[in-house]
Amino acid sequence: MLRKRVIPIVLLDGFSVLKTINFSSRRNLGSPITVARTYNTRNVDELVLLDIDATKQKRSIDKFTIAEVARECFMPLTVGGGIRSIKDIQGLLAKGADKISINSYALENPAFIKEASGVFGAQCIVVSIDVVEIEDGFYVYNQGEINKSLKLTDWIKKVEHLGAGELLINNVTRDGSMQGGSIKLAELVSNCVSIPVIYVGGISNPDDAVSIGKTNVSGIGIASIFHFTDFTPKDCSAQLKLSNIPAR
Repeated sequence: MLRKRVIPIVLLDGFSVLKTINFSSRRNLGSPITVARTYNTRNVDELVLLDIDATKQKRSIDKFTIAEVARECFMPLTVGGGIRSIKDIQGLLAKGADKISINSYALENPAFIKEASGVFGAQCIVVSIDVVEIEDGFYVYNQGEINKSLKLTDWIKKVEHLGAGELLINNVTRDGSMQGGSIKLAELVSNCVSIPVIYVGGISNPDDAVSIGKTNVSGIGIASIFHFTDFTPKDCSAQLKLSNIPAR
C-alpha cells in the first residue's frame, strides 16, 4: 500500500495567505513566504498553493511568489489559479513548481487537460474539483455556481480519461469548518478512479484525518487546524501510523 500523504493547503488572494469558510468569508494570514518557511521546518510531505482570486481577476497565480516559495521549501510544490495555457504552465514550472493544478479552465475546456498532460506528463497535471454537499448528493461547484447538469462521478472519470495524474477534491460545504471531513465524498471519489486523490475540507483533528485516511485517498489536504490550532502535519502523520495506516 502506498503511504498516505498529509498535505497543507495554502490559499492565496494574490500575494497574501488567507483562510476561507465555505469559499466565502475570509481571514488574512500574512505572507506565503513565512508560511512556506514554517512548513519547511516541519518537513511536510508536500505543499499546495492555490490562488482563489486568479480566475476571477483573469490572471495566473503570480510566478514571482511561486519562485520565492520554491526557494524556501524543499518539498514537492503544487500550484494553481488562473492557469489557461501551456505557456502559463511552463512559466510556473520554470519558477520551481512541481505540479500544476487546473480547475475552472478544465471545466471550460476539458481538452486542455489532455493537451497539458501530453506536453508535461500526467504526473505534472492535477485537476482540482470543488464540490458542494446537498441532501441528495454531491455536485460540482465553480465560480459561485452549482452545476447540477454535470454528474460528479462522470466528470471525475472524464478527467482521468483525459490524462490527469491526480485529483484534488475540495469540499466547499465543509471548507474552514473544522467539523469533520466527509468520509462519504472521500470514498465516492477514491473508489471511482485509479489515479491518486487528495481530499480537502473540514478536517477537525488528527483522528479525523485517520477517518479520511481509511478510505482509498492517497492524500489528506488540511488547512484550518494547522493555522488555528496547535495540531501539526506531524501530529496527523503520527496518528495515521498509530492507526496502522502507512504514512510518510
